[in-house]
Amino acid sequence: MPDSDVPVHTNAIPGLAPAPTRHKRLVAWVEDIAALTKPDRVQWCDGSDEEWRALTDEMVRTGTLAPLNAEKRPNSFYAASDPRDVARVETRTFICSENEIDAGPSNNWREPEAMRAELSGLFRGCMRGRTMYVMPFCMGPLGSEISALGVEISDSPYVAASMKIMTRMGAAALDALGEDGFFVPAVHSVGKPLMPGEADVAWPCNETKYIVHYPETREIWSFGSGYGGNALLGKKCYALRIASVMARDEGWLAEHMLILKLTSPKGAVHYLAAAFPSSCGKTNLAMLQPTLPGWTAETIGDDICWMRFGEDGRLWAINPEAGFFGVAPGTGHATNPNAIAALSRNTIFTNVARTSDGDVWWEGLTETPPEGLTDWKGRAWAPGGDPAAHPNSRFTAPAEQCPSIAPEWQDPAGVPISAILFGGRRASAVPLVTEAFDWNHGVFLASNVASEGTAAAENRVGELRRDPFAMLPFCGYNMGDYFAHWLKVGASADAAKLPRLFFVNWFRKDTRGKFVWPGFGDNSRVLKWIVQRLEGEVGARETPIGRLPEPGDLDVGGLSLTPEQLSLLLTVDPVVWREEASLIPPAYEKFGERLPSELWGQYEALVARLAKAEVPEAAAVA
Repeated sequence: MPDSDVPVHTNAIPGLAPAPTRHKRLVAWVEDIAALTKPDRVQWCDGSDEEWRALTDEMVRTGTLAPLNAEKRPNSFYAASDPRDVARVETRTFICSENEIDAGPSNNWREPEAMRAELSGLFRGCMRGRTMYVMPFCMGPLGSEISALGVEISDSPYVAASMKIMTRMGAAALDALGEDGFFVPAVHSVGKPLMPGEADVAWPCNETKYIVHYPETREIWSFGSGYGGNALLGKKCYALRIASVMARDEGWLAEHMLILKLTSPKGAVHYLAAAFPSSCGKTNLAMLQPTLPGWTAETIGDDICWMRFGEDGRLWAINPEAGFFGVAPGTGHATNPNAIAALSRNTIFTNVARTSDGDVWWEGLTETPPEGLTDWKGRAWAPGGDPAAHPNSRFTAPAEQCPSIAPEWQDPAGVPISAILFGGRRASAVPLVTEAFDWNHGVFLASNVASEGTAAAENRVGELRRDPFAMLPFCGYNMGDYFAHWLKVGASADAAKLPRLFFVNWFRKDTRGKFVWPGFGDNSRVLKWIVQRLEGEVGARETPIGRLPEPGDLDVGGLSLTPEQLSLLLTVDPVVWREEASLIPPAYEKFGERLPSELWGQYEALVARLAKAEVPEAAAVA
């Protein structure tokens, strides 16, 4: 009998028993995975600081981590991944719903039983020579009715250490499970078993990679990658792909959104959620430093938002994560000082560059790179060549370290959402800010989020990279049904208590290709107008695409905007928008009969309004 087929008596695996829980389903599942993967030992993670120190000490010993300068960044570490394992692998990410149509055209699908058979072969014996870490975790504050529990099994100590930062991982989550509580089971392996006497590598991984979700049974299986959301299965896999299915079935929303607390000079507090595709300023807005006197902004979350209806009929939101897993390049003292301050300690940096004095650096951290850099591949670096840090290099830091973190960011009740913003990176056509006519119209706007895909298309309507709701890679089911779920949420609620929906675009360019709006902290000027709309303090003018600010109602005091530039930012050109509208049907047709008829009705209404708008509004404003 081949060695891989020898029966394993799981009780003989050190650490497996006795289990620190009486949850029979959990214990049976852990035993099954141990029997399949055959680890050398099992560790039930408790999430303690002592456990963190043991994990990081071991990874320093094996070369996975390098400690950073303790005076500059206490309790912080550097990791370099295998160059073949540096990002999400969307082509290897699957939604294995029972019926292919339920996965939809934006997801990869495989028949569930066929996928289970293939994964069973890959996982058989895959943890030989390694420790199997069992990590109970809570997505969201412990005890919150909006939160949910999970358990990840992994053979990566890097994952175990990162899950302590990114989730409420450990004994408290295990206690919350009780003896029969619901949890999402998530299995991960780097896919590199070690034979007796075989030396390990600093970043084990496998060229074969799978990130697999079973929506009906709420399971996640990931093989071959040790990087980011491929391995930290509480993040995109659970908090979005599986949670979006749970939200559909249970009547709530699991979204790829930041959550921001905004306080006006008169003390009025509003909580905003916002969904932007990558490279559209999401983290910067989450940690905004307003330039307007008297306005303050505080961070609730930077990436994911779960919203459920409260007893008052409003949508209440939590940030299900406990840490920031952010892209390093472009994050700097000038663009996001709060993020930089959050990285001062207790942080894992992956695939950034290292300085000669034991610190880290990446493009955008400072204007001038320091001398003596070592790039992310371990080579001496000099300006003019490849980037010193990988473009997708990351930091993993506790959210509580962010200076702008709001006191209520861990409130189990969540925070009530007043407005939801959507947006993309659009150099042309799309105004600075647009308010939807109503909830359904806002869903229509969000279903058409897009960014220019290439520099050649930046100054005209052309090829667009569509990312509806900024959820295209993260929706765990057919996006046509996802749009229908948003419409259903609106239809089942008191319209007066629903968040107002807005569309923003910080990236409009002029004829010379220069950004017109200053962005960053000055985005607070747009948020001020939104708050004034919520409080009924300012009006808006009707356009074919939605409601826009009157030029005099947008606070641009102290900016160097000319009247012509302001007009460009607040202009809807019907000629351009007729071409823009013509791009909607091909995007919608991909969803076939699953696309709600209401959205086709919204499209037809837009076309009708544009047909009546014969005079370009730019001329009227001028």
